[in-house]
Amino acid sequence: MSPHRIVLFGSTLVFYLLIVVAVINTSWLVRLDWQLMFFRPYQQWQELHAFIDYYVVLGQRGPTAVMVAAWLGWRSWRQHTLRPLLMLGTSLLLLNVTVGAAKLSMGREGPHYATVIGSNEMWLTGDIFPSGHTANAVVTWGILAYLASTARTRRYLSALSAVVSLGVGLSTVYLGTHWLSDVLLGWAAGLLILLALPWFEPLVTRAEAWILAQRDRYLPGLRGRATAPAPAGAPPLLPEPGPATEPVLEPVGAAPHGGRTPTHFSTQRYTVRSERSPVTPTGSRRPAHADSATRTGRSTPARPVAGG
Repeated sequence: MSPHRIVLFGSTLVFYLLIVVAVINTSWLVRLDWQLMFFRPYQQWQELHAFIDYYVVLGQRGPTAVMVAAWLGWRSWRQHTLRPLLMLGTSLLLLNVTVGAAKLSMGREGPHYATVIGSNEMWLTGDIFPSGHTANAVVTWGILAYLASTARTRRYLSALSAVVSLGVGLSTVYLGTHWLSDVLLGWAAGLLILLALPWFEPLVTRAEAWILAQRDRYLPGLRGRATAPAPAGAPPLLPEPGPATEPVLEPVGAAPHGGRTPTHFSTQRYTVRSERSPVTPTGSRRPAHADSATRTGRSTPARPVAGG
């Protein structure tokens, strides 16, 4: 966390608390909320209603999370890292916990359910303070700028996310679903989450290392797991060709299959059967050749040839 980011985080937190105090004390901000509600922007510019009904979806949690997760998932696959998806999950978890807790604890009613003119409509059964659409737009589109790989891309995406989140917040005011103070607090809540993300980087790094370790631990075991035994009478399965199943060449005269396999090949030249002399208990029946001395390395006396 850089000093500049810490200053921004502290300033945004002070702004957040000031909005809450101003609404609780029914200050000028609450009076401004009522003036905008009586103005009814959706009746002043009715031609924009159809467009804003679709535009406000850019702050709805489900569709935006799916779109951004698809993009970050592609980036994770290309970059061989889980950090983009893990940072998105961390930011959405922080958003649900912090904004949800604030909504339920203050229980403010929206403009369509207001009962007492000029009141802050706090501590009732509502859940609109802060604006969830606005905070979600800030976090979901701002995480793209946070994860940008270059400074130039980060500046462009920061400007784009600011415009989108500003438009989503004002769209809810136009439709009459939120007070203006709800939108202001939603902007602050989303910005606080983005500014706090560097504090969660070490946790995300450890989580990524653990997930990859589990993948390396279990996926090879699943690929190498033995198959189920074949039913009786089925032909045996032959192993797939590969480096581990290359046929082993056995030398002539080696032990039969199933016996002891020789550890090395002999360099001795083996003769074929036609070159061997049949040996009997009385000796060889083949007459001696003239080159036998050359082949055996010793000389033998010539025997007389019987006959005429």
